[in-house]
Amino acid sequence: MPKAKKSRKFAVMKKMIKPTDSRIKPDDRVIIKKKKPDPHEQKVNEAPQCSSALFFQYNTQLGPPYRILIDTNFVNFAIKNKVDLVKGMMDCLYAKCIPYITDCVMGELERLGEKYRLALKTIKDPRIEKLPCVHKGIYADDCLVNRVTQHKCYIVATSDVDLKRRIRKIPGVPIMGVAQGRFFIERMPDAPQM
Repeated sequence: MPKAKKSRKFAVMKKMIKPTDSRIKPDDRVIIKKKKPDPHEQKVNEAPQCSSALFFQYNTQLGPPYRILIDTNFVNFAIKNKVDLVKGMMDCLYAKCIPYITDCVMGELERLGEKYRLALKTIKDPRIEKLPCVHKGIYADDCLVNRVTQHKCYIVATSDVDLKRRIRKIPGVPIMGVAQGRFFIERMPDAPQM
């Protein structure tokens, strides 16, 4: 009679020994005692510190002239859609805009090589102001998220889905994107929505 083949089981956890197992020496045994909550003790709820610039979800620090942080792929998408950075931002927001670019984004564009030389030439425009970075690491997305978390006066211009997801978790920070040959803004009070 042929022998039945045993198939391997995948994603099976190893069996764990309970802390009260008799095989564990009494000195090594850890007995977990659950503490009953005292009904007379005052409960402390910790809430994260909120920026004083926010009035509910409305950011009071946002106002003309708008300060816009530019991401690497936003520059590339603006070039693909044939939109001038500064003029497109002013057309979108109907006010004066000051585009900012960090050292991390500049470094990221320089590292992309010869293919992105037009994007590098575009951001060296004198109307775009440079922001120095003093942090460790060269990841531009972390730099932008940290800067926006500390100072709520910026609008973030990006086309990166992951970065947009991270910024949406920060209250009061609008996001600018590129679509259909023009810029659009999301989560901005009193702005025309697309």
